[in-house]
Amino acid sequence: MKRERGRDPGEDLVKKRCDVCGKEAVGMQILGCCSSTVCEEHAEYQLRDMKPGEKKEWGVCYFYRFSEDSED
Repeated sequence: MKRERGRDPGEDLVKKRCDVCGKEAVGMQILGCCSSTVCEEHAEYQLRDMKPGEKKEWGVCYFYRFSEDSED
């Protein structure tokens, strides 16, 4: 598998559809013990405000914004 510079290799294994509505997902959020893949509309503000490829830990919550150049 060819690895693109700056891209997380595990991203290819992540589901890319929103768990709520089925639209294209922008990232993954883990709120305590529950995780979901979400679109822009259903993302928490912390995830919406992040740059593509950014990861953030916020207390017991974790957010990962997918890279814009990732492909399905």
